[in-house]
Amino acid sequence: MVEELMGALAAVCAGGLVYVAAAARVVKQYERGLVFRLGRVHGDVRRPGFTMIVPAVDRMRKVNLQIVTMPIPAQEGISRDNVTVRVDAVVYFKVVDPSAAIVNVEDYRFAVSQMAQTSLRSIIGKSELDDLLSNREKLNQGLELMIDSPAVEWGVTIDRVEIKDVSLPDTMKRSMARQAEADRERRARLINADAEYQASKKLAQAAHQMADTPSALQLRLLQTVMAVAAEKNSTLVLPIPVELLRFLERGHEEGRQSQTQAQPQTQTQTQTPEPTPAPAPAPAEPALDTLDNGEHPLDKTEQAMEHLRRAVEQ
Repeated sequence: MVEELMGALAAVCAGGLVYVAAAARVVKQYERGLVFRLGRVHGDVRRPGFTMIVPAVDRMRKVNLQIVTMPIPAQEGISRDNVTVRVDAVVYFKVVDPSAAIVNVEDYRFAVSQMAQTSLRSIIGKSELDDLLSNREKLNQGLELMIDSPAVEWGVTIDRVEIKDVSLPDTMKRSMARQAEADRERRARLINADAEYQASKKLAQAAHQMADTPSALQLRLLQTVMAVAAEKNSTLVLPIPVELLRFLERGHEEGRQSQTQAQPQTQTQTQTPEPTPAPAPAPAEPALDTLDNGEHPLDKTEQAMEHLRRAVEQ
């Protein structure tokens, strides 16, 4: 009798162990368990830890609540300004309602993927090329709203959507490169023009300052000569002031005028029948046609011009 009782107890224990092994379930921290009893959702969602179900009657479906990173395949489309582009993106989402994610949609991952691809193609058609290249934050927000609206009914929330890359045709890349080069050249010309304008203002102020003190121009010329000579150059270019040329030209014209005034006086003296002595020049006013040493001003001016020409040629 005792042996039979011991055998029955051992059988019961063995059956209990088998039942516990079949009914025991462990839900991880990042998961939630959804129990289906005879095809219907039974009870609340099972929390993380050890839980029990009825074998052969209940069936548990575990749902991962971690954030899922899903790449969106590259979608080719025509932008609003008629440019063919290929855009790929990535979507981050997670399940917030395990019951809705299992009951309301067959495969929430596949559903989110297809919705993301459709929304991305729609965004490409509504946006211009400049927005796809520079204004991605706004496009990401619009894409997130388009995907999140139907995903709410699936128990899924979209954490964020990011556009990864925008592929352009080679012809468009060359056109954009030419545009960028032209824009940089325009800015460089504007900067150079602004620099020339500022430099001209400073030079005008310097010229006005040197006009009050003419010796400053000579000192500046000497400083330039010293700066050039410090480089140990074999050739030294010395600029000639324009004022010197004007002075020589003015002297040449004055000498020519004095010579033309002296010729009519000699002609009138030869035509008179009775020569009369020429009036003596006043001591206070010297003659214009001769200098103190008897040399004509025209000859002196021509000599100075000749020396200046030889210096320039050398």
